[in-house]
Amino acid sequence: MTPSSFGHLTPETLALFADRYELTMLQGYLAREHTPEAAFSLYFRDLPRHRGYVVAAGLEQVLAALDSLTFGERALTYLAEEGFDDDFLDSLADFSFSGDVRAVPEGTVVFPNEPLVEVRAPLPEAQLLETLFLNQVGFQSLVATKAARMRDVVEREGDGQTLVDFGSRRAHGTDAGLKAARAAYVGGFDGTSLLAAGEAFGVPTYGTMAHSWVQSFPTERESFRAFVDTYGDESTLLIDTYDTVAGAELAAEVAREAGVDLRGVRLDSGDLVALSKEVHERLPDVDVFVSSGMDEYTIREFLRSDGVADGFGPGTALTTSRDAPSLDPVYKLVAVEQVGEGGLQPSMKLSSGKVTYPGEKRVGRVEADGTYVHDVLGKRDEAGPGRDLLEPVVRGGERVSASPTLDEIRETTRRNVRSLPPAVRDIEEPGTYEVRVSDGLGAETERLRTRLERREE
Repeated sequence: MTPSSFGHLTPETLALFADRYELTMLQGYLAREHTPEAAFSLYFRDLPRHRGYVVAAGLEQVLAALDSLTFGERALTYLAEEGFDDDFLDSLADFSFSGDVRAVPEGTVVFPNEPLVEVRAPLPEAQLLETLFLNQVGFQSLVATKAARMRDVVEREGDGQTLVDFGSRRAHGTDAGLKAARAAYVGGFDGTSLLAAGEAFGVPTYGTMAHSWVQSFPTERESFRAFVDTYGDESTLLIDTYDTVAGAELAAEVAREAGVDLRGVRLDSGDLVALSKEVHERLPDVDVFVSSGMDEYTIREFLRSDGVADGFGPGTALTTSRDAPSLDPVYKLVAVEQVGEGGLQPSMKLSSGKVTYPGEKRVGRVEADGTYVHDVLGKRDEAGPGRDLLEPVVRGGERVSASPTLDEIRETTRRNVRSLPPAVRDIEEPGTYEVRVSDGLGAETERLRTRLERREE
């Protein structure tokens, strides 16, 4: 079989987005007829650096994957070449997910040890989802959180400036660039420069010109004139190829000569605060867009220094979440059916530093006067205070309801972040949001820990 030179997934190979040990275990489970009902939780243990919260994202891609998760001929041929048994491959040819999924809605703010997704299904089915789910939820949640922090800074320090994702060229691969653009929109951005994200998800797209446009003409004046002659009042000119202030003055002259009202100018280098003020003095009725080295920290400093901007174009720092590049989510078995026990029985790890809370969960969010006060992590069937965050999204392998639109998810994020205590929203030394463990879950954890420790003696 000829490998794909571009290296992208297709419906024929999506199920191979799994670590080999998942298929090794699946083959073993089926060979031993060990297919009990099982429950897995996807969560993270610790908040990333400088984060007081995480915005849940990526669920729609998880659900889309479940809808089409089958082993096509290409995948089965490859697994045969890798030495997997014929009987196992025959069983994979009929694979489809038949279980249940509960999840917090995208745009919800979440905290350590709270499940973003819980899966209940026959063990082989649930096991197969590990790598795919972690990849989609972990990365998008990381970028959505970074984006939400930038939007929050603009809301608290700015004047409603536009935020546009400029980071696809610096993302870690084409899929990462595409999903980062979606996640940024979920987090509160207004759009992206990436056309593929516009086509795939309906994210609004924005674009101006590059320095190469200016450099390709004999003079800067000719480059500006050619652009405004082509795009008229829609023109946004990049004015810092040679001298920013002179470029602003030239842009004004060209627009006046052409009878065009410029939409905007873009600054991409230099002392952005000082230059933005000078440009604004010369072009008071033209939008100023700033796109060099932007993130929540530099945007805050820019605004506090009275820089003038109508929009920002974060790139590398956004799509790589540069200051906190990993969420480290985990996908752990928390309950499994035991012969003679009746129903799912809670399960947990005892490894040092990696202890898990057993059983399926309920996350109750307690609010007062529109502000989140604390959460309660409890057993799924345990009555408790607050609004339950986990909602059924798949039952018996079928979606329970239609997914919200991307704009609805974006609004969920904004509403959630605004509802957090101000200290938790701080971008450098955030306060701690309290997540309480219910009496029932605490007792269950200690009971099971004692039983497992005795079993190991």
